[in-house]
Amino acid sequence: MSTPEFELDVSVRTDTGKGASRRLRRMHNAVPAVLYGANKEPVPLTIDHDAILHATENEAFFSHIITLNIGKKKELAVIKDLQRHPARPVIMHADFLRVSEGHAIQIRVPLHFINEEKCVGVKTGGGRIIKSMTEIDVTCLPKDLPEFIEVDMLDVDLGQTVHLSDISLPEGVTSVALSHGKESDHSVATVQQPRGGVEAEDEIEMEAAEEAGEEAADEGDAEETS
Repeated sequence: MSTPEFELDVSVRTDTGKGASRRLRRMHNAVPAVLYGANKEPVPLTIDHDAILHATENEAFFSHIITLNIGKKKELAVIKDLQRHPARPVIMHADFLRVSEGHAIQIRVPLHFINEEKCVGVKTGGGRIIKSMTEIDVTCLPKDLPEFIEVDMLDVDLGQTVHLSDISLPEGVTSVALSHGKESDHSVATVQQPRGGVEAEDEIEMEAAEEAGEEAADEGDAEETS
């Protein structure tokens, strides 16, 4: 399968602030954005809303190098933050980070779980896969950036947990969490036997979500204090 390429035509905006951003969205169907990083001044940008909305429909958009066409100039970047409307399919704001070949970047990459139906704990043990994460933060050079990272559930038995350290990362790719030490070797997925009925299954999912939230909070605290 060919590697997708993403290009967005953008323009530099001089009218900034909340009022200007609202006018962009309402009157021009455009999205305010900012390009920053590489020890350069941030550049306020304007992007056609439908163009970036269409690009975000492809999961790979969030873990690929994006070419920003700023007039005749091209900037390579990754998407760092995307703000969406809470109730409508509308993008409110985007942040891009410049990238250069020789400098590592930190980015969130989606996890693809494979062999779920063939999983030992599911197929022979009657268990259920409970996922604590669907994406992880990694650091790598732009050339090593993976589109996604696979988590193989084939040999995971009932009661076993897959941790970050169990995932095979591509060459040149490092887990941000694991760089903080063994205490950050968080759970990615567990094969559990439901304790009975739909309510028990929902409780398991809630516990997994709460655990993932606590781990993310702990990781954020570690970054602030580092």
